[in-house]
Amino acid sequence: MPPATTPATATDTASATRAVIEELLRRIGAGDPDRIAELYADGADWMLDWPEHEYGRAETPWIRHRSSRADAAAHYRALAEYHVPDAADTRIERILVDGADAVVLCEIRQTARATGRAYRSRCALHLTVEQGLITRHHVYEDSLAVAQAFAGAAGPGRA
Repeated sequence: MPPATTPATATDTASATRAVIEELLRRIGAGDPDRIAELYADGADWMLDWPEHEYGRAETPWIRHRSSRADAAAHYRALAEYHVPDAADTRIERILVDGADAVVLCEIRQTARATGRAYRSRCALHLTVEQGLITRHHVYEDSLAVAQAFAGAAGPGRA
C-alpha cells in the first residue's frame, strides 16, 4: 500500500504545481517558444479538444497532438505565425490547483493573420506537473470561433 499523503505534502505539491503554471503563463506572455518548451516533459500528454479529422489543417496547423519539447515550441511558434501579434490578449480568470493538477480558466482574444478576423475563445487548460515539468496539456476551447476566424484561409498572410 502506498504511503498516505500528508496535508503538508499535498500543500507542497500544490504550491509547486502553481509555481510552474504561473511561470508557464509568464513565458507564454513573453512569447519565447523555446523558453516555454523548457517547462514541458518529453512524452507529455498533449491534446486539443477538436475533432480528430480537423487536426493539422493548413489554416490551423498548431491544432494537433504533440508530445515533445520540440513539439511544444513548434506549437507556440505556429500560434504566433498564424495570428496578429498586436491584436492578441489572454485574460486569465482563475487558476485552480489540486495537487499535481491545475486548471486555467481564461478567454483568448486573437486575430487570424490570414483573414483579419478577430475572435474570442473561452478556454480551459488542464495541466499536470510532475517533478517540475508539465506532463499533461489538454486544451478545451471554443473551436468553432477559431474555425470561423480562419475559414477560407490557406495559411499565414493569405487572405
